[in-house]
Amino acid sequence: MAFWKKLLGDDGPRSVDYYQEGTDLLADGKFHEALTSFRLALKESPGDAIVLQQIAICYTRIGMTVEAAKTYRHVLQKDPGASGAHYGLAFILLRGERPDESIPHLEAFLANAPEGADAGAHVEHARWTLSQLRAGTHDPSQEPPL
Repeated sequence: MAFWKKLLGDDGPRSVDYYQEGTDLLADGKFHEALTSFRLALKESPGDAIVLQQIAICYTRIGMTVEAAKTYRHVLQKDPGASGAHYGLAFILLRGERPDESIPHLEAFLANAPEGADAGAHVEHARWTLSQLRAGTHDPSQEPPL
């Protein structure tokens, strides 16, 4: 029987990588579907800070900013240095008319900023926003949508 499985290419059921599926769906703009995949990934890895941050991103993109903020705060309780959670929460607070509360999160993000090409734009955006907030010249209408 093993011979036939090898010959026909049937190695049995393959597990689904729900996290990867979620990131692919998120990149395609399918936020509700991505949220479902990330929730399944969280069942496989309860409390995973990376998965929780992706869930928060989905919540943000579908307009559930209260849930997104709660999720980011949950991540920060588990890992106070989670730079992605600081970044996401900072901009939710900023757009929620609470710019002063976003400052410590922007500072924490920049203190432990990720490196790499993908992160560069986020780091520059955080620096620019923080400088505007400190100078008292920040205009929320100039912010790109979440």
